[in-house]
Amino acid sequence: MRDYKKYLVWVKAHELNMFVYKNVLPKFPKSEQFDLMSQTKRASYSSPLNIVEGCGRNTERDFAHFLDQALGSAHELEYCLLMCKDLSYVDQVLYLETDKLINEVKAMLISLIKTLRK
Repeated sequence: MRDYKKYLVWVKAHELNMFVYKNVLPKFPKSEQFDLMSQTKRASYSSPLNIVEGCGRNTERDFAHFLDQALGSAHELEYCLLMCKDLSYVDQVLYLETDKLINEVKAMLISLIKTLRK
């Protein structure tokens, strides 16, 4: 078993999730509480959760599969954030800051997946 807390990609994904919860989600209007806001929440916490679940698997292949899922969730969060910007829920500065964090997590996931699949 792997200790997920020792993976920098999990640390970054967790930090991204906390950033979204503290800085992005409060910007949503009440009308989005059960729609885009809910989807954004799920996409945000799904990346670190999938890394954690993958760390509990026995094989590199299974671990890589859950990292793929985490990457998919990061892509989903990226689009949710774009929608938030285009709907004027977040300003350009917050959009760019969050997008940078998302892209850092995506790059780290891609690198780890490639390493595992060698």
